[in-house]
Amino acid sequence: MSCISIYPFALKRVLVTLLTLLGLSCISCFAQPFLLTVKSTPYDGQMIRIRPILVSERHSDRGKVSLQIVNHWIEELRSIPYGFTKAWKTPAETGSGAPADCKAKAVALYDRMKEHGLTDMRLIIGKRTSTSRSTHAWVEWETDGSKYVLDPTINWMACRSGDLRSSSYVPYYAFVGARKYRAVQSTLVAQN
Repeated sequence: MSCISIYPFALKRVLVTLLTLLGLSCISCFAQPFLLTVKSTPYDGQMIRIRPILVSERHSDRGKVSLQIVNHWIEELRSIPYGFTKAWKTPAETGSGAPADCKAKAVALYDRMKEHGLTDMRLIIGKRTSTSRSTHAWVEWETDGSKYVLDPTINWMACRSGDLRSSSYVPYYAFVGARKYRAVQSTLVAQN
């Protein structure tokens, strides 16, 4: 008769399960929101004036645009005085020098980047910080393996999203051309 112990098998199984659970719990610490396609957003009615700018297919190839050039555009828009308006301004209205809010500055930056052939960017509506009382608009851009937050209302230059606190720039909705997305935190997706 031979005796076989089941304890080594059970110990390995418990260790693998614990390591898996630990790994999965760490993933949420580095979580980026998932973007789920939606047919409409609460902002659709307000954005009618800028819809043509978002959906235009202008992709001129003017060569590679550097981060330094994008930072210069952010500086130009940042220097425009802040002034809230209910209606979304077009880039031409924003360029007139009249006060502009975050929506106007973000759309103007999005348009200029698109005009110069840049891709992998999205217009975002969300909160500047998780405790902010009102929404905010900015542009996110992915280039050369990095993701940047471009906020010409508050910042003077692009910020690498990995360098920002997790409680800042909390997206709710994203717009890429004619496509619309709702941001969902990956921790919620992991729970379901």
